[in-house]
Amino acid sequence: MRVTTETERAAVLRIKSEVVRASGAYLRQEGFVEILPVLLSQMTDPLHHETYGGSVDYYGTSYQLTKSMILHKQIALRTVPRLFCFSPNVRMEPKERASYGRYLAEFVQMDLEVRDATRDEVMAVGEGLMRSVLTAVAGHCADDLRRLGRELRIPSTPFERIPFAEAAETYGEPFDDALSAAIDSPTWVIDFPRRVREFYDREDPERPEVLLDMDLVYPEGYGEALSGGEREHLYARILDRLRRDGIPESRYAVYLDHARNGLPRSAGFGIGVERLTRFVAGLDRVEDARLFAKIPGDTDAI
Repeated sequence: MRVTTETERAAVLRIKSEVVRASGAYLRQEGFVEILPVLLSQMTDPLHHETYGGSVDYYGTSYQLTKSMILHKQIALRTVPRLFCFSPNVRMEPKERASYGRYLAEFVQMDLEVRDATRDEVMAVGEGLMRSVLTAVAGHCADDLRRLGRELRIPSTPFERIPFAEAAETYGEPFDDALSAAIDSPTWVIDFPRRVREFYDREDPERPEVLLDMDLVYPEGYGEALSGGEREHLYARILDRLRRDGIPESRYAVYLDHARNGLPRSAGFGIGVERLTRFVAGLDRVEDARLFAKIPGDTDAI
């Protein structure tokens, strides 16, 4: 549905508030520690798709607006073994993406990372998180869901898994929309090819060019829910990946210094709060999931 009244908008905001509360509660129960977000840094996620630069002059040094907390999460794991953060992200993507209804130039990502974890272990965290959030919203926001005409179903676990190659063969690339429209429960896509993901995603030692990554895809046509996987943590491997991906080492000099001194092995993911709210509330477009939304290409937003 489209949000057209203040009453409906208030219902969405209450649902989003419960999404955030329930997410934090579940993760704290699972032993996670919340850290505060980084908004400006000399390093941020390179991403594997086009975005406009978001640089800021910081006392004569170029800093970037955060696109994701991935690199900082790896470093922070030296201090605590299980962490999460509600991280504001700025991704100024091409205006053509506005038509999809799921992109925002400014959004909040619930990012988590676990030291010494495997992909399977953080996938189990993701499944528990999703069930916990949906259960909490269904219980605490029943009136708001009725007002929006939304009936939630709590998915059973484990969620189905589909290899990237199988999804691509069945639906073509990109396949998110077609796969999402075809499923009736959250579904994992696993084993991404190196060519479509970032240098920090861990390559399977036994299957070159295959990454130990995963995406969770919402049902009902709502598209991608979260992305994550295991991380490259060895200095030599990170350096090799930068070179193979054609990324200048100077761009990540600060990160490489930390990697040279040792990063923990880890796995984790990030899940967009607005996209999750869109799915939970049954909204047609993601901008209806927050106030003061900034859609790609729209310069009228305040």
